[in-house]
Amino acid sequence: MTAGMGRHQKRVRLRALGALAVAASWSVLFAGVAQPAAAADVQSKQWYLGALQAEEMWKTSTGEGIKVAVIDTGVNPNTPSLKGQVLKGFDATGVAGDENDDYSGHGTDMAELIAGTGAGGGIKGLAPGAKIIPMRISNTEFQNENSVKAGDSEDAIEAAIDSDAQIISMSFGSDFTSVRERAAAKLAQKKGKIFFAAVGNNAKEDNREQYPAAYPEVVGVAAADRKGKVAEYSQNGGIVDIAAPGQEIPGWCNTSFQSYCDGDGGTSAATAIASASAALVWSAHPDWTANQVLNVLFDTASRTWKKGDRSAYLGHGLIRPAMNILKGKGDPGDPDISPLTEERTGGSPASPAPSSTSSAPASEQPAQNENADKVDETVAAGDTEAAASDGGVPLGLIVGGIAGVAVLGAVAFAVVRRRGAA
Repeated sequence: MTAGMGRHQKRVRLRALGALAVAASWSVLFAGVAQPAAAADVQSKQWYLGALQAEEMWKTSTGEGIKVAVIDTGVNPNTPSLKGQVLKGFDATGVAGDENDDYSGHGTDMAELIAGTGAGGGIKGLAPGAKIIPMRISNTEFQNENSVKAGDSEDAIEAAIDSDAQIISMSFGSDFTSVRERAAAKLAQKKGKIFFAAVGNNAKEDNREQYPAAYPEVVGVAAADRKGKVAEYSQNGGIVDIAAPGQEIPGWCNTSFQSYCDGDGGTSAATAIASASAALVWSAHPDWTANQVLNVLFDTASRTWKKGDRSAYLGHGLIRPAMNILKGKGDPGDPDISPLTEERTGGSPASPAPSSTSSAPASEQPAQNENADKVDETVAAGDTEAAASDGGVPLGLIVGGIAGVAVLGAVAFAVVRRRGAA
């Protein structure tokens, strides 16, 4: 705990390293989709828009009618790509300024990845029809430099729950849980919100579970690259529910917001892109509940293991909203049963959930499947033939079942310049 802050939690900054561990592929569905070539302008470097078939999806759904609460370092509403996209939010820090004063640029990056229009050559969001509700909280550096209000993270989550946002996107995490934050995660589910959070970028170090991603009611998001390989830094274990693009994601160079730089968005960017994916599906099906949207995202995810099983690295698999938007795939299931906790929530955007709803403890998360993790391990070792089968897969690449993947072969390990709070 930082002296003088009055906090029992120390926020863990999400750091961007590089390295690859194969787990699945975007090309399982979209074989033959050309990737944008690297060029000077930032939009040409948004490779994942091609992989996810964004242009085709936008003919049907842009996320219109959906509001996403972005709990982060603040959001600058005046970048060309975000003009007209940012609604009134909430500043939980208690420090001079408001939710529109982004002290690191990270929150603005996340907002643009979700709902940027691309105006002025800026970042194109995956759900450009959605709107952003910014919720400003503090990262470690901001806490060290300012007298920050205790419990700002909990305040922001509660404000997001009370807002008009259907989706909560939080690219922040902490090693430590709190009773109040735990209760807020339950309340978000009860009130029919989808809560996405980054699983963290410390798999190579301690791989400790990150909160709020580790709460059963929160969708933990892992990061993958353009080949569908899970990033080696992306934390793994029961915390992971789904994976989204996170590597080679450009963002603002600094808080002057004058130019974009190459970088690695990590699980932060993956969380924003997963949130935007949910916005696209929900906008296309406005009568669905949060449970149904999540059911479809899980059902249509790309994976090399049996549907319904979960991998320690990719959860249900690589997110693919186009499977529903373009092909009508995915079973929405029971509108009142959460695919995260398997409990009846009763909540929907149109009707509040009953107050008697209870949530499952963390130990009752959907069970992971041993074969799913064996597939991850085998493909990471380069044995794709064995990965296609259910049996005979060698073990030994995971320490304790949840440690970082040891990538075998000539896969380069690169340290990428750290940017913002990513």
